[in-house]
Amino acid sequence: MPVPTQELKLQIVNAATGKILGARSTPGTDGALVVRDFPDGGPSPEQWQLTPVQATQGGPAQDEQAYVIRNAVSDKVLDNPAAADRGVRQWDATAGKKSQHWHVVPVEGEAGLYFIEGATDGVVLDLADPTADDIRVVLRAYDDSATSQHWRFIPATPERTSDPVLRWAPLSHWNSRQSWRLSRSAALRPAPAATPSFSDMLLVVKRFGSDQDAGAWQSLGASCSTGGQAGRWAGLGDRFLADTTGAGQADIVGLKPAKGAVTAASEGDGTFKDDERVLHPPVPSPSPKDLWTLADTTGDGRPDVVVLAADGVRVFLQDENKKFAPASGEPVIKAFGHGQPAGGWSADKHPRFVTDTTGDGRTDIVGFHDDGVWISLQDEEGKFAPLAAEPALRAFGHDEKAGGWVADKHPRFVADTTGDGRTDIVGFHDDGVWISLQDEEGNFADPLWILDDFGVDQGWSSVEEHPRSLVRTADDEAVDIVGFGPQGVVVARGRGDGTFEPSRLVLNDFGLAQGWTSKKHLRFLADVTGDGNPDIVGFGDEGVWVSHNCGDGRFEQAQLVCRGFGYNDDAGAWRVGHHPRFVADITGDGRVDIVGFGGPGVYVARNLFRRFRTR
Repeated sequence: MPVPTQELKLQIVNAATGKILGARSTPGTDGALVVRDFPDGGPSPEQWQLTPVQATQGGPAQDEQAYVIRNAVSDKVLDNPAAADRGVRQWDATAGKKSQHWHVVPVEGEAGLYFIEGATDGVVLDLADPTADDIRVVLRAYDDSATSQHWRFIPATPERTSDPVLRWAPLSHWNSRQSWRLSRSAALRPAPAATPSFSDMLLVVKRFGSDQDAGAWQSLGASCSTGGQAGRWAGLGDRFLADTTGAGQADIVGLKPAKGAVTAASEGDGTFKDDERVLHPPVPSPSPKDLWTLADTTGDGRPDVVVLAADGVRVFLQDENKKFAPASGEPVIKAFGHGQPAGGWSADKHPRFVTDTTGDGRTDIVGFHDDGVWISLQDEEGKFAPLAAEPALRAFGHDEKAGGWVADKHPRFVADTTGDGRTDIVGFHDDGVWISLQDEEGNFADPLWILDDFGVDQGWSSVEEHPRSLVRTADDEAVDIVGFGPQGVVVARGRGDGTFEPSRLVLNDFGLAQGWTSKKHLRFLADVTGDGNPDIVGFGDEGVWVSHNCGDGRFEQAQLVCRGFGYNDDAGAWRVGHHPRFVADITGDGRVDIVGFGGPGVYVARNLFRRFRTR
């Protein structure tokens, strides 16, 4: 686990004993610290906060970040009194006192474990007598074989904003009569002051649902996950939201095996047209292995349809009248398809992207095959270049010689990390983050390992369980890494040069430790408030939770904003495998709404944030 930010309250747990750092059961005046058990019904364990120490202005730069470890209740701090017994205490904070400064050093090869090292003399926290009831915490020299020197940070329970729900409960009497009383329910509802807020869930279209009367929709095609970029590719039977015309508001799109892509256009007021229009003619010999997306391939502001078919890539261009012209008899490039003549690309092994790699305004095609990265550039006439004899980069591929990248464990992205307009390649492997920068001539450099987090070895077990994204979280131009990790939301701020700052645990929510799992819950990054920065939107047990972006790589505690679209029965009993849910702007006001495909049809909760203004 990365070092948490100072806003988080933590328990500090010794890895060898499982006991928690705190005061003695009968605290003394010396402030001595021990590790001990905290039985249920007794005093709660101490919680701590890590506050970074700022480098002295004009002084030498710190090679390693130091922290003050502060008791979240008493405001006392971890202190090294330099006593003869080397005991550690909690004491009144003194600004600039070096004996109250500590380094948090990761244990090599042990995800989530740290040494807590004194900034003055390099000794580390250890245990005096592991057999005692209250084990005294002391300072000792490093010992690589001593697990008693390893510590784990456990974030406290998330502080969420919501109100309890009251329900009528039966009350039986001795004479068999029955009455009713109000009692607290386990359910939650949005707090009145929760911002941003959403309307109640409303059924707006009685089609595109999983029930028989609503079309009996179900996913029949290939599934394709790219690690946080939900909806990039779709297969037969899928339903999703996309701006099909370039008007700035999302429409309903569904892929029917017989008709191909059909759409119900947005009315701009949170509803959709009743008619179901065929978006484009079906591809020749449609297959469940086909993958489909919308992308502006020409730079004219109108999205086109791109299909990865058996024989290669087929493109349906959109004209000025918002009509999609039939695809030509031949694919635009005989590559990137699932048929053997087109390369034998598989959805569960070979990620593919349609993106502008050169900054010329035209989209290119990038694919990660067994032997590395292949790219087809689009020229000024709209033609895609045939693949070269060799891959653009012999790395980030499925085969061992190309790195042994596995699609469901190792997400890969194509993004501009330097601000030069050219995309680079970023991948998350077992040992962390790797990057290959693109130069002015379009060549990709050999990959560099730049960050020891966000990988399988650090607890990020799979793409589905721990989504990761490359996105700008602040107003600057740098792309950051945002991931939903084992302990919560982790952010590594981009420096704008292809490297990233050390990762930080910025929110103790939306992670596996807080009960969020890929089988039950969905998590997205989307701009809910219209300020240009992505917020966190999570479809949890009780409904939809939103954590607002602070604008500096941090996020506020989550608020329940809609009591619907959730896993629990009283929140609609929505299921990941049957009920697609999205956050998309369906009104064109710059703020995303909530759209879900339930059994009877399409449900909408409109975004009400700043909907009403006063003069």
